[in-house]
Order: sequence, then structure tokens, then C-alpha cells
Amino acid sequence: MKKVISLTGNSKKHLHLFMLLVGFVLLSNGFNNKMKAQAQASATCTVTIVSPITIQKEDDMNFGNVSVNNSAGTVTLSPLGNRIVNGGVTLPNSTGPVMAASFQVNGMAHYTYDITLPGSDLTLASGSNTMTMNAFTSFPATGGMLDNTGKQVLNVGATLFVTGNQAPGLYISVSPFTVNVNYN
Repeated sequence: MKKVISLTGNSKKHLHLFMLLVGFVLLSNGFNNKMKAQAQASATCTVTIVSPITIQKEDDMNFGNVSVNNSAGTVTLSPLGNRIVNGGVTLPNSTGPVMAASFQVNGMAHYTYDITLPGSDLTLASGSNTMTMNAFTSFPATGGMLDNTGKQVLNVGATLFVTGNQAPGLYISVSPFTVNVNYN
């Protein structure tokens, strides 16, 4: 048997108001949920401090023994220690110590680096007599890569300009030259 509920005037108004209120609350929550809908994500931050790159001189550059007649000339010392002469310069049988400048570069294993060589003339002097040197070259040439222990040897050569009848003597650079290395 079914029971039928019948509502009278005030009850209908109350039910109607109640239904409107329930509908309003449901709609408000729906809108509020859409207005308050948000997403969130988090991230962490990391940094790796790497060993600084360093360079240390191992050997000074030495052009060895050269002789010159009355004509000017050049001696080019390659980064591998080979000499090539031009003009009035010759190489005597007694070569003397010949070596390119040698540097040890240290840093992070397998990192690459740039090499900056001097761009200006360097003066060598023996008393009041002078010569100039420039056109620096290196091996590796413009950049290198450190090995799995974080090391690499960097050799530097240059070209020496000898005047005709250059006075004999031991010529030493007035100031040292600088080689810079920087991580890429």
C-alpha cells in the first residue's frame, strides 16, 4: 500500500524554499569548485661545483742555438719543438736545448677548454741588445679536452725575429708571457 503525502500551502512554500536553497548551495559549490580548481607541482634545485681549471708551467720556451749573418731572419719554434728558419738565420750543428713551452692544464675530467695566447710582441734582451718574438701557436691549437684524470699537456711555440748581425749573447724575455685557459 502506497502512502501519499499531500502538502498544504505553507508546507509547499517551505519545501519550495528548501529546494531552492539546496539547489543554490549545490550550484554555489559547483561554481566555487571551478573557481578554486588548481594544480600543483614541486621541483628541486641542484648545483654541481666543479673543480676550477688551472694551468701550471712545466718548461720554459727555448729556441736553442741560432746564428745569423748580415741579413735579418726568423726562427719559428713549433709547439712540438721543431724549428724552421728563414732569411739570414741558420741552425748550427750544436743545437743547444730546444723546447716549446710546456704547461699542465688541470680540471674536471673530459671538460673542454679554450686557450688564449699572447697577441702582442714579447721582447728578449741580452744587455742592451733586443729581439722580438710573436705569432704564438699551441698544441692543442685553440682549445683542448682534459683526459679521464682531468689533465692535459699544452705546448706553446712562437716566431723569433732576428736582426741582421744580431749581437751574440744569451737573450731572455724581459717579461714572461701568459697563457690563459677557460672552460667552455
